[in-house]
Amino acid sequence: MSLSAMLKSAPALGLALALGAAPQASAQDKTIELKLSHWVPPTHPLQKTMEEWGADIEKASGGTIKYKIFPSQQLGKAFDHYDMARDGIADFTYVNPGYQPGRFPIIAAGELPFVVGQAKGGNRAIDAWYRKYAATEMKDVKYCFSFVLDPVAWHSKTKKIMVPSDIKGMKIRPAQATIAAWMTLLGGTNVQASATEVRDVMDKGVAEAVTFPWGSVPLLGVDKVTKYHMDAPLGSVMFQWLMSPRTYNAMSAAQKKVIDDHCTTDWAAKFADPWADFEHAGIEKIKAMPGHEVYTISNEQLAEWKASAEPLKKKWADDVKRAGGDPDTIMKELQASLAQYKAGF
Repeated sequence: MSLSAMLKSAPALGLALALGAAPQASAQDKTIELKLSHWVPPTHPLQKTMEEWGADIEKASGGTIKYKIFPSQQLGKAFDHYDMARDGIADFTYVNPGYQPGRFPIIAAGELPFVVGQAKGGNRAIDAWYRKYAATEMKDVKYCFSFVLDPVAWHSKTKKIMVPSDIKGMKIRPAQATIAAWMTLLGGTNVQASATEVRDVMDKGVAEAVTFPWGSVPLLGVDKVTKYHMDAPLGSVMFQWLMSPRTYNAMSAAQKKVIDDHCTTDWAAKFADPWADFEHAGIEKIKAMPGHEVYTISNEQLAEWKASAEPLKKKWADDVKRAGGDPDTIMKELQASLAQYKAGF
């Protein structure tokens, strides 16, 4: 071969060598079946999302990574799902960090009322912002991605909640720890219950009102125990999709790459955007239900709610400082990410 021909073929040869060097799942890799655990019923939109995510991993791995989904707390309680990933009880778990007050102070920034305004952009915004902090705040697990809930609203059994003073003396099931702290400030009593337990605690009178996303009200039977629904968003709930580090470390390099390729900000959106659409559509569903009253509040009343939530920001900042973080920087970065994806209030 002439020198010129060799030079012309060099880029193609280099590309071929590079492609050959890249890890690719093969039949030689040990087959792994992932246990994917969540705590909502199999009728929930997340079930279908997990099936699609798992199927894409199976295809990308050449069939060497398979999966099985365990819904409805089959492998453990909703409150235990972070520790289940840490301890290898499940290989992937659906986690609400707000179920454990004080344990994850940085991600709690997204739980503050009137911060995350919508879920579709919020799924990307929260994951893109939190990735660098997850490595330390959730160091016991292999971080995959974060996503958020379409903003929650008030749903109550006995009366219309209009202003913060209406909470005094009420028994409230909050959506997460920051809202729980808010209810305490307003003179309410918090009732701890996972999303799937809300209907039961309200039916028994243990709770009188709940902060909940709209689509999940009929999905989880909460429409059977509520009558009044405030059409005003309060804030969001943070979620993580987390992996057992033990399982990840047991994989081949090629299999690890498949997992990494499915633990991205783009996948956070693919995973959770359909759920956001489902929840948002619930507003019109409940408006059409007989025996239910969907109501609005005035700008002045909304201003009261926002003012009542201000002390939560200081509490959050103090919690972050105690954990060694810089709350001013963290909040600026979060607000910038929300602005980038048009997901703030």
